[in-house]
Amino acid sequence: MTHHNPHLLSSSTITGDKVKNMQDEQLGDIKDLMIDLSSGRIAYAVLSFGGFLGLGDKLFAVPWPALTLDADDKMFVLNISKDRLKHAPGFDKNNRPDMASQQWGREIYQYYDIEPYW
Repeated sequence: MTHHNPHLLSSSTITGDKVKNMQDEQLGDIKDLMIDLSSGRIAYAVLSFGGFLGLGDKLFAVPWPALTLDADDKMFVLNISKDRLKHAPGFDKNNRPDMASQQWGREIYQYYDIEPYW
């Protein structure tokens, strides 16, 4: 049976999807999507990493273009080592950064080596 990548997915389908890296290591799961209302684009996926049963986990805003869908395994691939992700700019659920700030966004996109879309 041949699988193909879908062209559209609902946000509820993506939320909770696992994320792995190119070494097939589990990096976490997608907790949320941040949509740029002015452009209609997904700016970031909020990735949860570490912790146990949702406690002590760290959240990361990952530029949407940094993620690739693996439709066969129903997960996303992020081309970053586990160690580099551990040191990425992150936050906790009670202390979110100003994700609308273009300065903050440029720093995040630069960390993941992605050219900002704005």
